[in-house]
Amino acid sequence: MSGPLAEVLDGQRQADLQKAARALLKEPLLTADGPYADEFKLVRRHTAELREWFERNVGWTLRTDADAARLRKTPGTLTDATHPAREAARSALPFTRRRYVLLCLALAALERGEWQVALGRLAEQVVLAAADPELVAAGITFTLERRDERLDLAAVVRLLLRLGVLRRVAGDEDAYVSGSGDVLYDVRRRVLAGMPASLRGPSIVEAEGFEERLVEMTASTVLDSDELRFRAVRWKLTRILLDDPVLYYDDLTDDELAYLTRQRGFITARINELTGLVPEVRAEGIAMVDPMDHLTDARMPEQGTHGHITLLLAGHLARAAGAVEPAELAARVREMAVEHGGFWSKSAREPGAEPELVEQALDRLVALGLAERTEQGVVPRPALARYAVGEPVVRERGRPRRSATTEQPVQDVQPVQDER
Repeated sequence: MSGPLAEVLDGQRQADLQKAARALLKEPLLTADGPYADEFKLVRRHTAELREWFERNVGWTLRTDADAARLRKTPGTLTDATHPAREAARSALPFTRRRYVLLCLALAALERGEWQVALGRLAEQVVLAAADPELVAAGITFTLERRDERLDLAAVVRLLLRLGVLRRVAGDEDAYVSGSGDVLYDVRRRVLAGMPASLRGPSIVEAEGFEERLVEMTASTVLDSDELRFRAVRWKLTRILLDDPVLYYDDLTDDELAYLTRQRGFITARINELTGLVPEVRAEGIAMVDPMDHLTDARMPEQGTHGHITLLLAGHLARAAGAVEPAELAARVREMAVEHGGFWSKSAREPGAEPELVEQALDRLVALGLAERTEQGVVPRPALARYAVGEPVVRERGRPRRSATTEQPVQDVQPVQDER
């Protein structure tokens, strides 16, 4: 078939393929009845193409069946802890170490259990597993008798509900937390089986240290030829460009930088073709810009008090000559509150709130590759320079005026490069 109709059909097929790929990058575990059910259908329709692309370019395997699609992503950088699991609730608070441990124990209990489980029964199994001497020696204890411990387990269960591992049959988690009731779940075993994303099972990893175990769990093959080594470099670079806000050249080894210099056009073109991300190349590195502002878990600018304070501190840091101490940033927040506090929440205007506000802002800036924490203080990174070219503005009732909120686009600030 040729002609206009063929072009329309080909364009639609490419758009559907791109939509499916973007859905997998944002939510690597999709279910047939989950919030991305339409995208799941597209993934099923284009499974062969997607599987071939991901395996060839990043070494990620894609498994699909009638219930779920699972892209087994491994990060390009194993030392980045700035994108944690978050609560499924609106607050989206990051998981603590304690909740990560609970999540692992709950998954292990579900794997050994039946097709249905009550939350109270799951809690009993978690408590038994937590009695392991190694966990106790590491300072991890669970009794689940206190309310805060039950809240931790409820947060874990809600994450599993959002991922589609569990399906609620009756009851609600609030009743369990308050001690007035229980909850019954269906366990979707096929989805549960797709949860681990490592290339090796944790039980066969021999290393003992956390970092060493992580490396071993994600290592693919023994690289005994130039071809395999080049492929490993290409996978790592493509993973970073797909997953991280920005790739800085000075974070790469000499071999990685040499390979990227030779293959930059090819790698970025392949990513653009599949995802629609647009490369922005600078002297210090590369960012794949998302024109649709969708593939991100941390936005900037963002509405609300914390988003506004982050934006103001970004401008302050971008104009700094060197490292800035957090105490200096807290003092800056106090000064800004005089001018901009009318746009902030009441709690943010309270005396003494500044250090916590600074910490939240820095968490976002570091996660977006805009700043880094060092022993000397907070150091701006090159991509932060774009926040030094203009002051934030707010548009109120359709008219721009100099002010203090991020509810509207910010003049001269181009945030999309750093949002992913």
